[in-house]
Amino acid sequence: MDPDNLSVVLHAKGDLRLEQRPIPEPGPDEVLLQMHSVGICGSDVHYWVNGQIGDFVLKEPMVLGHEASGRVVRVGTGVTHLKPGDRVAIEPGVPREMDEFFKSGRYNLSPSIFFCATPPDNGNLCRYYIHKASFCYKLPDNVTYEEGALIEPLSVGIHACRRAGVSLGSSVLICGAGPIGLVTLLVAKAMGASQVVITDLSADRLAKAKELGADFLLPVKREDLPEDMAKRVESMLGGMPHISIECTGVESSIQTAIYATRSGGVVVLVGLGASMTTVPLLNAAVREVDIRGVFRYCNTWPMAIAMLASKRVNVKPLVTHRFPLEQAVQAFETTRQGLGVKVMLKCDKNDQNP
Repeated sequence: MDPDNLSVVLHAKGDLRLEQRPIPEPGPDEVLLQMHSVGICGSDVHYWVNGQIGDFVLKEPMVLGHEASGRVVRVGTGVTHLKPGDRVAIEPGVPREMDEFFKSGRYNLSPSIFFCATPPDNGNLCRYYIHKASFCYKLPDNVTYEEGALIEPLSVGIHACRRAGVSLGSSVLICGAGPIGLVTLLVAKAMGASQVVITDLSADRLAKAKELGADFLLPVKREDLPEDMAKRVESMLGGMPHISIECTGVESSIQTAIYATRSGGVVVLVGLGASMTTVPLLNAAVREVDIRGVFRYCNTWPMAIAMLASKRVNVKPLVTHRFPLEQAVQAFETTRQGLGVKVMLKCDKNDQNP
């Protein structure tokens, strides 16, 4: 095996380095993976620029990356469902203990969960990486490595739409047409939403949303008033949406989502913004609008793989930029500048294909 394990390591706020690390040995219930495709997430960039997200503070060097797929190179002694050569998608959140959240199927809420590239846990933006085998999912032959890596953001969309109760005939407002807004759009349509309105400041992102199946595009200006935006949503749809899914974390956008949602409907908060946010809570309360949070996802990889394999969902247009692992800093800068939609890093020197 090539001893090259080039890794993308964040040492401190603003200090991103490419360095060699030893290739790890898998434990009994782990697999060693040769990484293939890893997407850059907004959270990776946020750690790079700010050194923390909320209570998660970078205190020691950490490998970035958590939207990933690769090939099994070696399996631990207790692993039976995977073998060397298998292509897998990686679920980055692995519960460390069998607590009440694990038992109830909501392991994403476990306070002790391991999560790739969330301090102090290392991610997988490297050539070789070990992961719990039970959180590596075999990819069908007709699903590419890049699609496998995109299951991670797609899972956020699946979890959000499940929490929202999207079903046949739902009308949905999605606030924000970044990568998470776009995957939420894809999932909402696949789950049967009849009409989807999507908002954004960027005309380019709205054009991408149209390409991916949005029924209505609502351009936003920073000075727009939330109540006015809600009225525009209603006039576009011919009625207020059953569901609003907020993917920006911006205060005015959360306000728009609440005002826009029909009485008895649901608002799901996906985007993470300021820890204290002013919202029209009374408006939601007297109209019985449920406000639900989302934290990552759980139990989504099998559904995502089925959606991709059946071609019910096409995530390929989301990838707009590709860089070899050696150009990781340039790739991060591309994401930081908001260019394109999804930037993909290619970790296998001998296979830079999708």
